[in-house]
Order: sequence, then C-alpha cells, then structure tokens
Amino acid sequence: MVKSKQKKTFLKLSIQVSLNGLSFCVLNTESKTIIFYKKQIFTAQLNPAKVLAEIKLLYQKESGLQQEVDEVIVIFSNSFYSLVPASLFSEENVSNYLKFNTKILRTDFIAYDELEIKDIVNVYIPYTNIINYFFDKYGEFEYRHSITVLIEELLKLPEYDEPKIYLYNRNNEYDLVIVKNGKLLLCNTFSYNTREDFLYYILFTAEQLNLDPMEMDLLFLGNINRDSPFYKIAYDYIKNISFPDIFYSFEYSEKTGKPTEQSDEYILLKSL
Repeated sequence: MVKSKQKKTFLKLSIQVSLNGLSFCVLNTESKTIIFYKKQIFTAQLNPAKVLAEIKLLYQKESGLQQEVDEVIVIFSNSFYSLVPASLFSEENVSNYLKFNTKILRTDFIAYDELEIKDIVNVYIPYTNIINYFFDKYGEFEYRHSITVLIEELLKLPEYDEPKIYLYNRNNEYDLVIVKNGKLLLCNTFSYNTREDFLYYILFTAEQLNLDPMEMDLLFLGNINRDSPFYKIAYDYIKNISFPDIFYSFEYSEKTGKPTEQSDEYILLKSL
C-alpha cells in the first residue's frame, strides 16, 4: 500500500504493463538506489484479464512488491494511441482521435496524456481492469502511456539538423520515433515476427520521409544489441546504427538484479 505522508518510505514503484510482458522497479528516492527490479516476458501475447492474473501472481511471489511505497506510476505499453496537436484537442472528442486506427469497444476507457515539452496530447486506451486493481491496492496513483514517456525523454536530448531515428525495441514490437531540430517528425508502433518484418517497417518509414538508408542515423534502444539477428539484418541496409549512451541518476543495489542491456528498461526507468 501507499504510505501516508507522516510515514514516508522514500520508495517509488514504477510498473510497465503490456500484453507481452511486465516490468517492476522500486527506487529509493532518498539514496537514489534501485532496490527491486523484476521483468517477466510472456511466451505468447495475453489478453488484459490474463495479464492481470500474472500481476496478481507476481504480487504473491515477490516480497519486493509487498513493501509500502510513497508513489506509484503505471506505464501502459500498447499500439492503441494517437498523437494529437494540443491546439486541435478536445476532451469531448477523444474517441474520434482513435477510431480510424484502433478498434474501440463500448466498454473501453479512453485516457490522454498532455506531453510536458511540446504541444502534443497522447490519446490512448489503458487497461481498465488493471487500473482498478492498482487503485484497490494503492489508492490514487499516476498512469501514463509508454509513448508519452519515450517522446518526452527523446525531445530532451541535444538537437540536430539531421533527423534522428530512434527505435525502441520490445518483445516482437517496436516504437519508431523520428526527431529533427527538437521537433517530432513521426511516431508509430509496429509489430513484427520475422527479421524481414523488422527491417521492412524501418525502410518503409524512411521512404515515406525521403530518408536515404545509407545516410540516415538509426539509434537502437530497448532489448536489442549487436548480437541480435534484428540488428544484423538492419546493418546490412543501414550503416549508421548506434546505441546511445544512457544516463540514469541512480545506482542498483547489490541485492537486486538489473536489465541486461543499458537501455532495456529505458521507459520504465525514465518514468521514475
């Protein structure tokens, strides 16, 4: 449960939820130390009801999730989102922003995030059953969409005159964000099963923006490294591929695990 202000624990819990997996992280905000980290990848994509069952099971098994915390943030990762210029946004029309690229059910709850840095609103569908579960457990908590966190962090990076293509890889899915001179040019999420799928969406996007694959800069984030077959096929066609250095303002406790790659949990950790 979330502790009262009179009994401050200095602990913040960040949770990332997708239909492909879960990640949990607890930060001691006083010592700037990660004291708990857990990642679970599902063998197949689940529905929200089964994801909730997995969350409940983890809470039963993991003592690190049973500590009292001061703050909770839940990050929803899915492709059910649409970015809208703030000047055109109307709360009464949230379903209209999604209906052309997402199947909306009558029971769906539609949320939105106002991005901190630029004039953008992210409209998306979170998982209501999971929101209700965490509300029952913690009371009021913050939730956001993963794309919101990712875009905000990428727009904080130094500005360049040439487009930078950031690919944030997850399990059989990646976010593609293109930034130039501190402005967002494109953002989309693609699902893939094969190496060819992985490559196709990158090259197709480059073609739409008239970017030369032999000249453009592609930066990989997430659970991907130079040994990955996806990296290797991309490098056959795109030579300027790099893995940006990531800075986090905290350390990991010796008693807890940590991501295998520096940027594997970039969104989860940047939400802390």
